[in-house]
Amino acid sequence: MAIRIGIVGAGGMAAYHIPGFRAGGAKVVAIADVSRDAAERAAAAYGIPKAYASLGDMLAAEQLDAVSVITPNKFHKPLVLEALRAGKHVFCEKPPALNAAEMTQMAAAAKRAKRTLMFDFNNRARPESVAMMKAIRAGTVGTINSAQALWIRRTGIPGFGGWFTTKALSGGGPVIDLLHMIDLALYFMGYPEPAHVLANTFDTFMGDTRFKGPWGIPDRANGVCDVEAAAHGFVTFKNGSVLFLRTAWAEMNKREEVSVTFQGTKAGGLVRRLFGTDGLDETAVDTCELYRQSAAGKRIDKTLKVKPDETMGRVRAATNFIRTLQDKEAPLNTPDEAIKLMKVIDAIYASAASKAPVRVR
Repeated sequence: MAIRIGIVGAGGMAAYHIPGFRAGGAKVVAIADVSRDAAERAAAAYGIPKAYASLGDMLAAEQLDAVSVITPNKFHKPLVLEALRAGKHVFCEKPPALNAAEMTQMAAAAKRAKRTLMFDFNNRARPESVAMMKAIRAGTVGTINSAQALWIRRTGIPGFGGWFTTKALSGGGPVIDLLHMIDLALYFMGYPEPAHVLANTFDTFMGDTRFKGPWGIPDRANGVCDVEAAAHGFVTFKNGSVLFLRTAWAEMNKREEVSVTFQGTKAGGLVRRLFGTDGLDETAVDTCELYRQSAAGKRIDKTLKVKPDETMGRVRAATNFIRTLQDKEAPLNTPDEAIKLMKVIDAIYASAASKAPVRVR
């Protein structure tokens, strides 16, 4: 029988989750949102049979195998825990939670419930990342000693005064919102145990409407803007490897860049997307390259050819969740990896606040 899945949250990411689940053979049977009207509009738009005003109502009325959580970050943990307690598998939008403590609770709940908990780290599912990971696992790269993770924008603040810019709801600014490249670098590196973080954040342009992103998110005149606009940091790991990171919604950059570069003992590599205009996928140029030296010292630079994916793996990541439940594929991410990622993010903010290096525990 097909896996029956219900969605919580009628936001924009539903446009990727729904086709991804269906591509895996699942049935999307219901959608819930605190705005019942929004849930009903989404149900009509996507051909979903039922709409509800809460996860509780949906769980009470529907026979579900899994739940997809697409809500502001603050609500990830309570909704994930509610679904797990009801015995459902869960696919949750990024970030996993507001912090590592919450993520640890979620991982423990999934273990107790004996249910699969996965997150939408969609950049792992991009064709470029899949090709690069194949090369890494084949031994082409050797051991990755260092990596650089960037997601930088010039005009990328997602509205002023909404939940994105309110730390109590989001957990932070671009560090937690654009965490994908930090995750992708750690994924390529084999998710080593972090040791120390030194970082700083900047809020230079957070009140400047010239730096608003192009997504049409409305501003709230009396809302809060208490998150960073940019961050730079350095992470050391217990195995001796290191990671430089840079994330920005608003910083004096030429163009939006989404990239991971790494240096291995046998080869280096680059996975990158460059945008012509911030936030507009159709202007993007994707790159996937490996760099080696021959025995004679000759440069060998190779481009890994892949099919373009304008969804940046968003649809494919949702499909992987379904195929994981069907035992057809291995999960693209695990709760243990999500805990490590959130520990690094916690340490970035702690180091920025203390102006000193922070030990990751």
